[in-house]
Amino acid sequence: MKLDKFDKQILRTLQQDATVSMAELSNHVGLSHTPCWRRVKRLEKDGFIQRKVTLLNNKKLNLGVSVFIYVSLKNHDETSLNRFEAAVQDIDEIVECHTTSGDRDYLLKVVVESIEEYELLLKSKLTHLPSVDHISSTFALKQVKYTTELPIKG
Repeated sequence: MKLDKFDKQILRTLQQDATVSMAELSNHVGLSHTPCWRRVKRLEKDGFIQRKVTLLNNKKLNLGVSVFIYVSLKNHDETSLNRFEAAVQDIDEIVECHTTSGDRDYLLKVVVESIEEYELLLKSKLTHLPSVDHISSTFALKQVKYTTELPIKG
């Protein structure tokens, strides 16, 4: 499905504020209410809009330590990869998991309260993930940029 300028403007607006009313959204993008509503429903049905969420302030929740972790696995067969990927789903502190190219297999992002909490997580869960060979952790010192908005062109 090809997106036109109205679809893209709807997506940009909803990325900034998913709570905007349909009346405000339609006014903002220059469509009447019903066509705008139909476009939003189509964008949802076609998977462009996955879900609407509330973004939380991690520091207010005392979750101010972000750790980026490269993981290398011992085995690279399909079963080992699937077991690892299933296991990371059960660890709440892992907020992102990406497969990567190069000599490392995965990049994880972990959010915790403290370095001590990360050490406990590392010892009790991360090193016990299936097929883990090597873990390399890097602590974020300061978040320079943060956005949840994708760069929709056009």
